[in-house]
Formats: sequence, C-alpha cells, structure tokens
Amino acid sequence: MLNKIKRVDWIIVGILLCFAVFSPLLVYSSTHGSTTMDAYSMAMKTIIFFAIGFGMMFLIALVDYRLYLKWWPVTFGITILLLIGLYFFGAYINGARGWYQLGSLSFQPAEVAKIAIIFAVAQMLGKRNGEPLTFTRDLVPIGLVVSIPFGLVVAQPDLGNAVIYAVILIAMLWIGGLKYRHMLIGTLIVVGCVALVFFSFTSFKDQTEAFFKETLGQQHWFERINTFVSPDSASNDERHQSEYAMTAIGSGGLSGDGYLQGELKRRGYVPLTYSDAIFVVIGEEFGFQGGAILLLLYFLLIYRMILIAFQCYDRRGSYMIIGIVAMFVFQIFENIGMMIGLMPITGITLPFISYGGTSLMLNMCCIGLVMSIRIYQEKYQLED
Repeated sequence: MLNKIKRVDWIIVGILLCFAVFSPLLVYSSTHGSTTMDAYSMAMKTIIFFAIGFGMMFLIALVDYRLYLKWWPVTFGITILLLIGLYFFGAYINGARGWYQLGSLSFQPAEVAKIAIIFAVAQMLGKRNGEPLTFTRDLVPIGLVVSIPFGLVVAQPDLGNAVIYAVILIAMLWIGGLKYRHMLIGTLIVVGCVALVFFSFTSFKDQTEAFFKETLGQQHWFERINTFVSPDSASNDERHQSEYAMTAIGSGGLSGDGYLQGELKRRGYVPLTYSDAIFVVIGEEFGFQGGAILLLLYFLLIYRMILIAFQCYDRRGSYMIIGIVAMFVFQIFENIGMMIGLMPITGITLPFISYGGTSLMLNMCCIGLVMSIRIYQEKYQLED
C-alpha cells in the first residue's frame, strides 16, 4: 500500500487542490446576490463534491486499471441502460432530458458515458498491439460501439456531450494506429460537414431554420449555430449571452474588477455564470492575469498526464490517458472559446471549475484512472 501511495503523482494532486480552492470561491461569486440561488449553499456543495471526488480518485487509483478494462462490457451496458432509462424517468434541465433527479441532487449519465467509451475503445485498440487499424475489423466495430451512446445523448438532446464522445474517439484512433488514408478521408468528411453547415446558414437560412425547428425540433441549436456563423443576422436575444460574455471578460482588463465586484455578472446579464459561463466571472473579476493562471494550471495538468502516457508500457493505458486528455482539452477550449466568440455556445462546463456534481465526480474519477495507470504500469504483463 505504501509503495502505491508513493507512486501517486503529487503534482497533479496539488493542481487539483488549487482547483478545489478556486472553484467554490468562483461559484460563490457567480451566485452572490442572487434571489433564486443560495450562494453559500452552492459553494459548500462544491467543497463537499471535491471532498468526495478526492476520495473516489484515490480509491480508483489503488485498483489496477486492467480490472476496469476487463469489465468494460459491464460498465458500458450499465451506462446504456441508464441513458435509455432517461426517456422514462429523466428530468428536464436546461432544455434536455438528461438527468435523474433525486430531491435536490441530480445525476447525468452522459458524463459517465465518457469513461465507458474510453474503457471500450482502449480495450478494443489494445488487441491490435500497435498494428495499423483496418476498416472492417477495427474501425467499424469501434464506431458502432461509440455510436450507441452518441445517438442516445444526441436525442436527449445534448449535442455538447455527444461532440465530446466524437473527440475522444478521434483522439484515441489517432494514437491507436489509424491509417493515413482513413485519417485523410475522415478529415475531408469533417471539413465537408463544416463547410456544408456554413453554406446552409449563409445561403439557405430560412430552409435551415425550418429544418432545425420543424424536423429536428431544436430551435435553440439553430440559434446558437447562427449566432456563431452569422452574428450580424442573429437577433438581439440570440446574441445576448455571447456579446455580454465578451463585454464582461473585456471589462476585466489586466487584473480584473476584484472579487465579488463583477458588475455585469452581478446584474445577471450573463446567464449560468456558476456553470457554463463561469469563465466570465474569472475574466471580469480577475482579468487576464486570473485567466492566464487558470490556463497555466490546465497546461501543467495536461502535461503531467501526457508524461504518464509516454512512460506507460501498456498501450491500453496510454490510449486511456489520451482519451481523457482529449476530453479535457476539448472541454477547456470549447468552454473558454464560446465565451470569447471563438466557438458556438454549447452546454459544456469548465473542468474542475464549473458547478456540477456529476461532472466533477467524472473528472476526478478520470484522474484516478490516470493515477492507477501510473501506479501499476511497472506490473504490466502481456496477458490480459
């Protein structure tokens, strides 16, 4: 036991402790003065979530990660059942039926699906032992497995988490031996889809809006994409969040207005500042310096995880870490990018900072998996 504890990456633990200090303070600031939310209660819940999260992280770290991989069908099956159950017992929150509501507590299975996907893809890629992936024997089965949670989450509708699944898959395939021609074909498909979206929103706006509204029943998807693709043609209501978010962040300047002093945040011009838009609080109250410190912490966290992946003898462990890193990097880039106008608005939270128990627990569990890989890599054996 002592040897296992010695192999824990304490630099990562230190970074997480910094997040555990910053997050409750930011959650408190974002809800301070609100007539609908109790700032003190939300900050205390965040502290409790972190305490539980650290416990879960160390428990997961002390179990050999190969056991998780061995039982990936069970984890995946339970996750799919939870996602299907949402259509019968799920609660609507922020326009999506993606949560189980237990009193004041809520649980989002879409977050758990990220770990289930990472387990499944890592185990399937590991069987190739680094050899180039074939289309029919490798890419098709892996794609079919990931498409199940992807489709269920899109139908909730939760496009943000579904996109994260795709990002995780692409990153793991990239490092797992994807052939260059498959990579080229995939890149062309993605570029073509993006170009088609831009063309549809600029040349056939009315028809595109009708498709989103009447066929898909997702008017807010159209509004968010339209605000990003064609901001000049978007209505004031559609541009409200993105414009005020950029204004608030810009007003913070170099050092910010000071803790609890954010004017636009306090007046409620930017919605969900405790969750999706918490970077607005950082930018307005702590300025460029606060944002830079946060990004530096993220950089160190990602760097340490990649270093562990390079040192891992078991390819499956490296694949798992790459999937986790891809998830974190995309969420950080998307969340901050949508607040400064670089990305469309989505419901993606800022890892370890935004308020949310399920998201935080998932992130801490992922770090626990990384720790487990570091602890048990010296015991790597060829057999499963």
